[in-house]
Amino acid sequence: MNPSPPTTQTGPSLAAGFKIRHLRWYICGLLFLACTINYIDRQTVAVLKPHLQDQLHWSESDYGWIVFSFQLAYAIMMMVSGKLIDRLGTRLGYALTMTWWSLAAMAHALARSAFSFGVARFFLGAGEAGNFPAAIKTVAEWFPPQERALATGIFNAGTNVGAVLAPPIVVWLTLTWGWQEAFIFTGALGFIWLIFWVLMYRLPTQHARLTADELRHIRSAEAEEAETGEPKIAWSKILGYRQAWGFIVAKFMTDPIWWFYIFWLPSYLKQGRGFTLQEIGYFAWIPFLAADVGSVLGGWLSGFFMKRGWPLTRARKTAMAICALCMPAGIAAVFAPSAWLALALISVATSAHQGWSANVFTLASDMFPKRDVGSVVGLGGAAGAVGGMIIAPVAGYVLQWFHTYVPLFIIAGLMHPLAMVLVHRLVPKVAPVAGGKLTV
Repeated sequence: MNPSPPTTQTGPSLAAGFKIRHLRWYICGLLFLACTINYIDRQTVAVLKPHLQDQLHWSESDYGWIVFSFQLAYAIMMMVSGKLIDRLGTRLGYALTMTWWSLAAMAHALARSAFSFGVARFFLGAGEAGNFPAAIKTVAEWFPPQERALATGIFNAGTNVGAVLAPPIVVWLTLTWGWQEAFIFTGALGFIWLIFWVLMYRLPTQHARLTADELRHIRSAEAEEAETGEPKIAWSKILGYRQAWGFIVAKFMTDPIWWFYIFWLPSYLKQGRGFTLQEIGYFAWIPFLAADVGSVLGGWLSGFFMKRGWPLTRARKTAMAICALCMPAGIAAVFAPSAWLALALISVATSAHQGWSANVFTLASDMFPKRDVGSVVGLGGAAGAVGGMIIAPVAGYVLQWFHTYVPLFIIAGLMHPLAMVLVHRLVPKVAPVAGGKLTV
């Protein structure tokens, strides 16, 4: 009945007993926590960049190549991890990727130079690459189509919570104990999550705590792909679909903008707005709190349109277009006369990006079977990481040579509207692939 090997997905049998209502939302909560930890680990070095530059004498280009190292590993492993998650299943695959990146995050405490930080970032990127393929595949397994954008928006909001929590936590740990301890503490959080994941996660058809009504709801309104017996789609065939290229182009063009805000916002606040390390800890979380709201609202918005009778294509694209048209707020931010107005405008942009991202991620499960979602998301994530690889050294050299953030914020404001146009051209209709032919 289910294509995933029972030995990798089910683990020890859950004892029969009480049922948990709305269990799918508890599973979504675990995904939310994983993304929170993912971004705390990811952003620790960004928060500490101004401090580490003073302590270890990094140049702007050094930092650009440190970020590049993360993106390089992320791009390579996004493709590998997507296939790996599809093969191992979400339970084992997610556990392995969490273990890997948590150890890599803690290993930053051993770094003493730009080169050794680059090595640590490479291994962190390799591990963190498995997070989103596993999370999107989990949503495809546990939610019917009309709820997937909202579930994606909720778990994706965890990235923003992580970005909100990272500045105050990391700054406090650094000022209290030191920057090495900041990396050790944040990296260790993943092992706490791992306990709950291993104990709680099973496929819906194999979960003893799932009610029969909820199982029917999960399986409603969609063909039960697990029962078709069709093989997974090969990468070469996936790349033959315009649907896949629409997703890949969207990620390639817009993921780097999010990387820019994640990795350079603390530095911009110091260099462009005169913030101290303590002030970065106090205020750098604000745009990511706004992004949290945008992630949930963006996912909710397309579901709201669908409940009002809008077709899938119109609902998804309208939500994406609204978000894309809010992104030029970032251009206005760099010209804003005050730091607080700049933070407010950046908050509009980060919120809009995460609303966009929730809907773009959902496109993968809208258009491809559950058995292939991990692979498709992996390819798109790899494309996004390649875009991040491009912007990282570019940002470093622009800042080192010209000492201005203006061109970077202009780029950040224009990419989403351009991507929206290309996605619409590549995917005129959001519909599942079928019979090896494009359904456009």
